[in-house]
Amino acid sequence: MSPAKLLYCYIPPDADRAQPPRTRKKRHMDAKVQPAKQIRGSVRTAGDKSVSHRYAMLAGLAAGTSEFDNFSTSADCSSTLSCMVAMGAHVRRNGNHVEVEGVGGKLAAPQEELDCGNSGSTMRMLSGVVAAQPFTSVMVGDASLSRRPMKRVIEPLTQMGARIDAEEGCAPLTIHGSRLKAITYQPPVASAQVKSCVLLAGLFAEGETTVIEPVKTRDHTELAIEAFGGEVVRSGDRISVRGGQVLKAIKAYVPGDLSSVVFFLCATALYPGSSLVVDSVLLNPTRSVVLDVLGGMGVKINFLKIEQQFGELVGTLQAEGSVFQGGVISGATSAALIDELPAIAAIAPYSVNGVEIRNAQELRVKECDRIHAVVRNLRAMGAEVEEFPDGMKIPGQQKLHGAAIESFDDHRIAMAFAIAALRAEGETTIHNAEAVKVSFPEFFQALEKVRQ
Repeated sequence: MSPAKLLYCYIPPDADRAQPPRTRKKRHMDAKVQPAKQIRGSVRTAGDKSVSHRYAMLAGLAAGTSEFDNFSTSADCSSTLSCMVAMGAHVRRNGNHVEVEGVGGKLAAPQEELDCGNSGSTMRMLSGVVAAQPFTSVMVGDASLSRRPMKRVIEPLTQMGARIDAEEGCAPLTIHGSRLKAITYQPPVASAQVKSCVLLAGLFAEGETTVIEPVKTRDHTELAIEAFGGEVVRSGDRISVRGGQVLKAIKAYVPGDLSSVVFFLCATALYPGSSLVVDSVLLNPTRSVVLDVLGGMGVKINFLKIEQQFGELVGTLQAEGSVFQGGVISGATSAALIDELPAIAAIAPYSVNGVEIRNAQELRVKECDRIHAVVRNLRAMGAEVEEFPDGMKIPGQQKLHGAAIESFDDHRIAMAFAIAALRAEGETTIHNAEAVKVSFPEFFQALEKVRQ
């Protein structure tokens, strides 16, 4: 293998499934990344995680058998499917083709803990469904998930009549299901997961449940409910659902995950003249803000085809590298880009004017403290970085060198620094790179195909 190649060890997403969920032995791998000269070619990612999560939950609740092509291969979405199976749904899977036979709204009491793995989306959103069932459930997660805040869903569910036991507001959650009453709820912090939790609980509640958004968040739950035959009422910043709705099975193609595509767009940004085509990617307006931001920073993005599937915009785009200018990301834009910020921050030293990120304190309570992780790793590569409680400031026109990088068991940190390493001088080693299987198990293989 030539020295310009990427060295990696691929671990399939289901490699450890034979072992009981809470006793699996964690495998560790290092990814060694050499500098690249160009990004060119095409890439297609597995299905969007956010859409796959919601389709899995609603298909499990619906009457009939739903079929999904290009379903996410991530470990997170596998956790959601496993939880639905534990409550009576039947799942057949062949690669990224998934069939879910639903329970017609009548879930069964799980005989074991509902293992959410590393998936905050699974725990937070599914807790709304579980809280409305006539049984007690225990929702658990790995060490990382067990440190992440769950009070944000416990509070509205408690207002609806659920009883939830949780030590210091973190997992494990013991949810004593009961009949719920409708509420009108305004989350103190904009969160699509909290909104989704309340709306999913509202499908079982007596009356009409309303969420008032302080800032508009991704609307996949609303679109998914409608796709399965439910009714959602939107009026300004208010989203409402009524209880007792019957959901019906669907057949759908899950569009490619834009949050995964962003890493490749950031790689393209590093090299003027690079060209990358991305097929069948999700272009939901509540998610595509990142395309506007990267476009404003110098990445040329052209849309070759756009169509609508079950309310979701799907299209093919072409990205071309130019001069990466950088810029300031703050306010509502930070909230809209919360998952994509690590990737942008990791390439910020190569920009002309640098990148400043503010109002992104939510990064502190993700799979790891992503602000700390980005700052520490950039400094390890020789970058100058200023850290703030809610973000960071990274000057541009810096030269980075290869270094030993810690993923902090966070998939987005591992992928972000694989991209940063492409322009560094010398080899970069990313420890615990197996974290990528949480969202994008094929990441290193896909990157190998487009780097030159």
